[in-house]
Amino acid sequence: MGRIVSRVNEWLDRPATLRRAALALLVANIGIVCTGGLVRLTGSGLGCPTWPRCTDESYVTTAEMGYHGVIEFGNRTLTFVLSVFALVALAAAWRQRARSRGALRGALWVLAGIAAQGVLGGITVRMALNPWTVAAHFLLSMALIAVAFLFWDRTRPERPAWRAPRAMRSAAAVITAVSAAVLVMGTVVTGSGPHSGDTTASRTGFDPEAMSQLHADVVFVLVGLSVAMWFGLRALGAPLRVTRAAAILVAVELAQGVVGFVQYFTGLPWPVVILHMLGSCLVWTATLNLMAAVTRGRAQAGSEDRDHSLASTA
Repeated sequence: MGRIVSRVNEWLDRPATLRRAALALLVANIGIVCTGGLVRLTGSGLGCPTWPRCTDESYVTTAEMGYHGVIEFGNRTLTFVLSVFALVALAAAWRQRARSRGALRGALWVLAGIAAQGVLGGITVRMALNPWTVAAHFLLSMALIAVAFLFWDRTRPERPAWRAPRAMRSAAAVITAVSAAVLVMGTVVTGSGPHSGDTTASRTGFDPEAMSQLHADVVFVLVGLSVAMWFGLRALGAPLRVTRAAAILVAVELAQGVVGFVQYFTGLPWPVVILHMLGSCLVWTATLNLMAAVTRGRAQAGSEDRDHSLASTA
């Protein structure tokens, strides 16, 4: 028994274990957004009509619930898988807390976010898929993806410092804010459209076409800002990893735009809508990656300057 514990501790002490656990959390949080979309797009949002039980008498789906119950209960089960990843990441972060600053706090935030997401999911079911609680459920997932990304970014190897000008840091912050606005507008479009998750679910009452146009307008702003950011970073001679982050964001945005147009002009077929939801997660992750690329080097450079100053004083 002692040998097994020793080997587990040795495995948890490896930096690669922490990095892989953090990456698994990020990927799993993106994946559960897509499976949640499948629940809504197949009309299975109330496949389990209550929470935390699936029915008043059972915690699991029953034959009477049909395939809707299977899909909804399957999505609920994935929360436990996500929790296992989070606990492994937390254990690794605890073992490595002395050399991986901030990782333990990140792991705790991810675990707390998963718990909050489960509770909000239950509230969403109990409110019969009210479009505003559904929107909040999705946006909390985006916040959880952000926390998972920051946790993963903390576990990545140190990169050479680069002093990003204040204008570039401000531009990255604006792009992040606009990207978040795109996500918010996307939930309004969804809450106004036909895929409610259940035939009895209410809608926002907004005109779907008007909301789609407004959503597209904000997307155009985001793409324009991202392209300008890429040109600006190249003009400043930013490191390749930084300009690459901007290029990846532009590429993902353009691909997402193509998927968006396809789903709009083909009548919102559910496979394309799920692909669009995946694209939303990828755009958001690429946005966070750009923000990290521009700001993390600045923080490292500042830290090096402080260390050099202290050494000179000594």
